[in-house]
Amino acid sequence: IDEVEALSSIYGEDWCVVDEEEKIYCIKINDCLDQPKWTLCLQVMLPPGYPTAEPPIYQLNAPWLRGQDYTELANSLEEIYVQNLGESILYLWVEKIREVLIEKAESSEAEPDIKKTSEEVVEDDGDDFLLEYRPIQEDPMKMLNYITSESQEVDEELPSIHHGTPITDRRSTFQAHLAPVVTPRQVKKVLEKLYENKKIASATHNIYAYRIYCEDKQTFLQDCEDDGETAAGGRLLHLMQILNVHNVLVVVSRWYGGILLGPDRFKHINNCARNVLVE
Repeated sequence: IDEVEALSSIYGEDWCVVDEEEKIYCIKINDCLDQPKWTLCLQVMLPPGYPTAEPPIYQLNAPWLRGQDYTELANSLEEIYVQNLGESILYLWVEKIREVLIEKAESSEAEPDIKKTSEEVVEDDGDDFLLEYRPIQEDPMKMLNYITSESQEVDEELPSIHHGTPITDRRSTFQAHLAPVVTPRQVKKVLEKLYENKKIASATHNIYAYRIYCEDKQTFLQDCEDDGETAAGGRLLHLMQILNVHNVLVVVSRWYGGILLGPDRFKHINNCARNVLVE
């Protein structure tokens, strides 16, 4: 409680209470310029065991944050947690993120391009902080093409694909698909195979995340894709991290039925993914 009150005082209007009872908060962070061009939204949920026994559950949301940028920042936050076990760390996290944004602003990097938003963001119920953070329209295959484009490895076998039980709510349908993978090339092959299915290809969003354990480096190769559903890919990846699954790709297809679901859509995405992982 003391930490929340202190942070609320420090960050003022940039501190947003999403759900007081569930202890979910959002902090808008920028690069400190008069007209900030690098911004990020850190959403955290403080579990009952925080800070002594459990880390905050967090989501990083920004239009430019994907691939290597996401991985490096997430690793930095986890390192801060490990170095300060049992202590309050939200302030350290926020200032670390701000440090990264300032470095970007001071470098020659171009201003992030903002193009695409989820169909629900504009009219979502109460999530006003999302309006400033609209994800980039990108081909979901783009990052994987980048990872595998220079690799001349022999063709790998297409892994088996398991399709989960669909969940339908107010005319929107969610279905998860899962495949065991050990290389980014296999991830790419599975996605290509899924997109051959006209129904899956026509989904409003195909959100995915994968985690591959690299034995030689004892690290995880992981990435996620929102495909226009703001923050959904990161939430899916975080679920996989919590469940400690590895060498697996999970794709959640969502067919939008015309009725806004608000935060319930994230619950359905996670439930679909968890169910298919358990199966």
